[in-house]
Amino acid sequence: MIFCLVFQLVVLPFNIAGSVNLKIICKKSSIFGIKYPVEVFSIFVYKSSMKYSSKVKIIVQTLKERYPVVKTQLEHDTAFQLLIATIMSAQCTDNQVNKVSKVLFAAYPDPLTMSRAPLTALKKIIYSTGFYNNKAKNIKACANAILENHNGEVPQVLEKLVKLPGVGRKTANVVLSAAFGYQTIVVDTHVLRISNRLGLTEKQDPVKVEFELMKIIPEKSWNDISLEFIYFGREICRARKPLCKKCSLLEQCCFIP
Repeated sequence: MIFCLVFQLVVLPFNIAGSVNLKIICKKSSIFGIKYPVEVFSIFVYKSSMKYSSKVKIIVQTLKERYPVVKTQLEHDTAFQLLIATIMSAQCTDNQVNKVSKVLFAAYPDPLTMSRAPLTALKKIIYSTGFYNNKAKNIKACANAILENHNGEVPQVLEKLVKLPGVGRKTANVVLSAAFGYQTIVVDTHVLRISNRLGLTEKQDPVKVEFELMKIIPEKSWNDISLEFIYFGREICRARKPLCKKCSLLEQCCFIP
């Protein structure tokens, strides 16, 4: 019985799926051979789950009302250009990447031209995005890999995307979402910070956070919620000195500034 109560209080606020396990555990729980009523625990689990589902619903609705139209801030004309722009965006602002992209894509707009670009030329163009040596190598290698392994087309499968040079899970999800319309959750620093502050997760690993958010947020909202968190993180829920007094999600927040 004690184990059931601890499981409920600790696990349920962060894992709605835990209700199923709790019911199973409670059915098996007994002291001196006397089983405790499953109904009591089931009702408690149901109410806890409903309360948490309501919180998620409020968050999704509030952000949708605040940001009715959201899209990636990285300028691009093709999936390939978005892929390259996202690679460049590591440790760099979207505004700076967009400035660089105009010059880069004017000269090398597709995988073929990018693969033939001199490495020194690429480094010079993308210098201001930071870490230009590694980024230039990855960009050129990525273009080559797309030509050699994917007939010049950006793959639309996450497992194939992450095998491209310079492409991690976050970059792959950005491309799948913004270029191809797949529902994905992109976990950047804003999404990581806000999801923790709102009590949607306690994890700090982006991949674990991605999967936890996928469990509790309706799939139809995945693309938008990622971008809405990013918008909200830049405007209100900043890393330093968040504007808590102006926060429309203050009642849902667990963060103590």
